[in-house]
Amino acid sequence: MILLDTNGLIPAIIQDHTNKKVLMLGYMNAESIAKTYEDGVVWFYSRSRNRLWQKGEESGNYLTFISMQADCDGDTLLVNAEPYGPTCHTGEISCFFQPLDGNIVFEEPKTDTRVLDRLYDVIISRKHEGGPLNSYTRDLFESGISRIGQKVIEESGELTLAAVDATSSDAEVTSEAADLLYHVLVLLTARDVELSSVMRELQVRSR
Repeated sequence: MILLDTNGLIPAIIQDHTNKKVLMLGYMNAESIAKTYEDGVVWFYSRSRNRLWQKGEESGNYLTFISMQADCDGDTLLVNAEPYGPTCHTGEISCFFQPLDGNIVFEEPKTDTRVLDRLYDVIISRKHEGGPLNSYTRDLFESGISRIGQKVIEESGELTLAAVDATSSDAEVTSEAADLLYHVLVLLTARDVELSSVMRELQVRSR
């Protein structure tokens, strides 16, 4: 018996079949478990993108499925797999590589930045499925990439003006920044550039 949480998910610990090293922790649902058995590669459910996610679909670092076990309570899975390349997005073999001692510094919760992923998914659906007739995003795609690029330039200018204007409130600057980020996501989608590519570039620059 497998116990799913209220979101229909169960945590899954991924272990290297050869050396038993713990590689990562992900989340699965009934569908991703079924696809893992069916395809022979490990599938997860991405909580940030609200969709099924095959490990390695972007990096090429797949996990070949070997076996799966549940713990004594049935609320955690142990998946044995054969990794093809590094498992961690940082390039490390395992996601668990940061040593800790007794002097642990706890970080306060941050605003959920996964909202960018969710917004990006909505924008992609508007591009491919159209969406409501009154959808602004749909209208942008129909107007073409030149118009979208023009909007990015306009929004960038409005953000700059708001930021340098001493009379502008923080709320106004925040609103203009949100407008710019949205239009940048639309432009990326119009060019078929994955948001994950931008995130990887930022990751490289943060080292």
